[in-house]
Amino acid sequence: MENHRKRTVTFLTIGLIFMLSGIEYAVILPTIWRYLQILEAPPYFLGLGLSAFSLSALLTGPLFGVWSDRSKTTKSIILFSNLFEIAGNFMYFIGYSKWLLLCSRLVAGVGAGAGSSIFGFLTRSTLPEERAGIFAAIMACRQAGLLVGPAFNLFLRLCDFKLGPFVVNKYTSPGIFMCLLWTLLQFVVLAGYWDVPPISSQGGVVVGKTPIHTCLHAEEAWARLSSFLSAPNFISASRASRELFQSNLFADFLVDFSVSHITEFLREEVVVLLTAQFITLFNQTALETMVTPLTQRYFSFGELGNSLMYSLCGVEVIVGFFFVRWLSSKVADRVVLAVGLVICCTACIWCLVFLCKPRGADLPLSAFIVGVFLQLLGLPFVAVSQVSLFSKVTAEKTQGFSQGVRRSVGGLATILGPLWAGGLTNNLYIMLGMMLALLVMITVSKAGAFH
Repeated sequence: MENHRKRTVTFLTIGLIFMLSGIEYAVILPTIWRYLQILEAPPYFLGLGLSAFSLSALLTGPLFGVWSDRSKTTKSIILFSNLFEIAGNFMYFIGYSKWLLLCSRLVAGVGAGAGSSIFGFLTRSTLPEERAGIFAAIMACRQAGLLVGPAFNLFLRLCDFKLGPFVVNKYTSPGIFMCLLWTLLQFVVLAGYWDVPPISSQGGVVVGKTPIHTCLHAEEAWARLSSFLSAPNFISASRASRELFQSNLFADFLVDFSVSHITEFLREEVVVLLTAQFITLFNQTALETMVTPLTQRYFSFGELGNSLMYSLCGVEVIVGFFFVRWLSSKVADRVVLAVGLVICCTACIWCLVFLCKPRGADLPLSAFIVGVFLQLLGLPFVAVSQVSLFSKVTAEKTQGFSQGVRRSVGGLATILGPLWAGGLTNNLYIMLGMMLALLVMITVSKAGAFH
């Protein structure tokens, strides 16, 4: 029962971590453009600032993953990575120049790289049949952060005072606000996070109790090892072979590590899931980039209209994640993935037909609402199922590194997606046509890999 309680509290702490990441995105995104303008930054700095966070997370994710795989712990990794979030947001608060602002997002992104270690921990500490539901709840926490984040902006925009030599206003206040939240999170992690014993998908170690036969085997193995180590012939042999052992051990490890991972990532189902990760996030961020110019051009939405739209979208996504959490206990992950891909293809076709050439004043708004609704409806299905499937088709002992690679692929997509859509907002046929082609390709590939 004690381990079960620790496991539950730890999962709640992880949910809080992901919620803070959503809040950070929601409080910084609305003001960063004007902040850069005040610092006399050229327009392209907005893209650099938004991409810098994803870039550093992309590069550090696999490194944190390897660390967690080797140490089998994540608490110390989270505490260490949060220091980068604290430092990065404090640099954002200072904001003396556009370069410091850019560096602040790079530094904060390093902290986000620990997400690979967290997903590796979740894989090791959950049973396969419950994994998708837990992933769905964790992802919903980030969406909840995105939803409540704008509410914090209501009082952050009222800030207008000095804190020592620093100016606190509506542009700098998100930095110091997130710095304080990440600092408070350190104490929450210290008090409410445990590296609970892993659960083997083959039925080995179970959280909350250790099988008797495991204890007996451990005692027997220890007795044999102690006897062997104390033998004179072992002592003499170890002296003779120590130099050879030390010279070859690390090289052998590197060869075994690289070969095993190259082989694993070349398997068909792993390639398909990584491709699905890239395509879905590429399309999602491309559509997010396209939405604001479209609402301004066709519907004259201002800040209030866009804020209301994003809030409704957040509610839909959160409901979707919890629906997928329930559905994943009823059907297989590959079925959930197939449903999500079909919905995304339908959304893309709808946008191609109705949004590329608006035919009337009333039709575009209704068509736009349906297109956005369908796109967001498919997101939870694809996001949860592909993470859950990926954790099951890759080795449990290296889940941290594998999840780091998966998140890096997603990070690359979030960088390239806005770049692709940003230059094609006036050529929707090309933009949406390519997105649909990618979706059809991955849907067909999925059918072949998970038949």
